[in-house]
Amino acid sequence: MKKYVITGGAGFIGSHIAEYLSIQGHQVTVLDSLRTGFEKNLSGLNVQFEKGDIRDKALVEELVQGANGIFHLAALVSIPESLLNIKECIDINTLGTINILEAAKKNASCKVVLSSSAANYGDNPVLPKIEMMTPEPMTPYAVTKLDGEFYLKMYQDQWGLPTASLRYFNVFGPRQNPKSAYAAAVPIFINNALQNKPITIYGDGLQTRDFIYVKDVVKANLLACETGTDIYNVALGHSTSILELAERIIEITNSTSQIQFLEERSGDIKHSKADPSKFNTLGFKPDYSIARALEETIDFYHQELLKAQV
Repeated sequence: MKKYVITGGAGFIGSHIAEYLSIQGHQVTVLDSLRTGFEKNLSGLNVQFEKGDIRDKALVEELVQGANGIFHLAALVSIPESLLNIKECIDINTLGTINILEAAKKNASCKVVLSSSAANYGDNPVLPKIEMMTPEPMTPYAVTKLDGEFYLKMYQDQWGLPTASLRYFNVFGPRQNPKSAYAAAVPIFINNALQNKPITIYGDGLQTRDFIYVKDVVKANLLACETGTDIYNVALGHSTSILELAERIIEITNSTSQIQFLEERSGDIKHSKADPSKFNTLGFKPDYSIARALEETIDFYHQELLKAQV
């Protein structure tokens, strides 16, 4: 049994990591401010939950004591919000990450795995994205994620702290919040399709994304905790158009939803696709196709809707 700390562990991705590790019998401590996470995401799990902030240096040090690994997901995650609150974004995402690294440094062989982002590539049109590309962050969120990667590398080089950074592309799956002001397309499309409501697409729907299932992201984090010392893309390496995504969801749910097209949103990146081969050479191989992942995700939201009707 090992001890793991998951910052942001009551959130969408973090709760899936917590679920997996607790089922495996590990000691799991979750630190979450519940700003965007929900304690109900940890319901029934054998984890220690601590409501708190990664900016609280003393609390972080206390929780990390004796840990074998830290999965660092806590962050101000909304790109629009990061533009409105730049200082707060830096406080949470950059200074908070330094608190995590400082605490890890005091624990022998405690590895830090950072949840980073494909947003670091900006809107460079070159595809697929490879880790060697010059970053072109366009928002405070992306700048601070890049900061985190640099700090992890610096702590590794200066003090021998084992670290790895994972650049997620478009993650989806159960427990992704469809009601958030900045919700991703997949949970919104699914919820609307299950209720036969219109599905709204901005632009012509031909914009593409590289989707990956949350359970494969859990697998990526576990592998990164065991091996790897660098920055890695986490994606399928396959592009799916937003229109194709909507049509698949309508088909799987047998929905009568109609697709409505609205004006393209300014700042939206047209195409996104990763080259995941660097991480694949370490042994990462996703288990889920888009189709299988969508079916599992749709089943989750269907059950949630049924619960809400009781």
